[in-house]
Amino acid sequence: MKNILIIGCGLIGSSILRAIYTKKIAGNIYVYEKSKKNISIIKKLKVECKIVKKLNNTFVNFDLIIICTPMSQYPSIIKKISKFILNKTIITDVGSTKESIFKKVGKLINNNKNWISSHPIAGSEVSGAEYGNKNLFKNKWCVLIKEKNVNKKNLSKLKTFWKKLGSKVIMMNSKQHDIIFSMTSHLPHLIAYNLVKTATDFEKEKKYNLIKYSAGGLRDFSRIAASNEIMWRDVFFTNQKNIISAINLFIKNLNSFKRDINQKNNSRIIKKLINSKKVRKKIISLKQDINKPDFGRS
Repeated sequence: MKNILIIGCGLIGSSILRAIYTKKIAGNIYVYEKSKKNISIIKKLKVECKIVKKLNNTFVNFDLIIICTPMSQYPSIIKKISKFILNKTIITDVGSTKESIFKKVGKLINNNKNWISSHPIAGSEVSGAEYGNKNLFKNKWCVLIKEKNVNKKNLSKLKTFWKKLGSKVIMMNSKQHDIIFSMTSHLPHLIAYNLVKTATDFEKEKKYNLIKYSAGGLRDFSRIAASNEIMWRDVFFTNQKNIISAINLFIKNLNSFKRDINQKNNSRIIKKLINSKKVRKKIISLKQDINKPDFGRS
């Protein structure tokens, strides 16, 4: 690809920038970023790129545009870039929900002709350009959204792009994506936020200093709960229906645990705990984590 534009250069955007430059994937890399802090960090990197100051005032023939902002910013961004995109331009994003975004995009740009959504499963609880890593996508899944009328040639190009960044690419439609990730990603984050809130509420009520004893469970949940609040608000709102369904199932199972504990039902509790351990073994066998205690910390 000759010209690539990255819109938003926080953790994911700056990691894409670093990877593109290191692997020489594009002739020219352009960056649009509103944060002065992120721009300052980008300028200090040993990465050749051109800073775009205004989205509605550029005349470069872009082959690929990657939107790496919170999803609530998509509509205003797409309205601006729609003024200069070409028929050949592929537009993608890195957001965590897809179905509602796909519908919104279709109303803004040429009935989704240029749009193929991406979801690199490679985030972190930290945000900002200073945390970018050229190897962030290495051996990580990247989901490409393949809808019925997708441009197969562009899909192939985007698949090649992510593979060059080191990703393992899989395809699914937006509905399937949002159902799967409501359970594997969105609900766990929601539980983490709620658990931390519950712990702080408990601390205030009982006047105990809980936080200093937060090794183990609460510590690891707090890491997830340190994720970017704007990004996760957008995730919860844009995948509302599926997340509500996941919450209802979680509440049902939580009440089942509550009954078993209240009744001291040994057989049911033991069965649930053993089945949970089986899931952990499966995650490790699929190389989604490493088989070391304490989440691999040394």
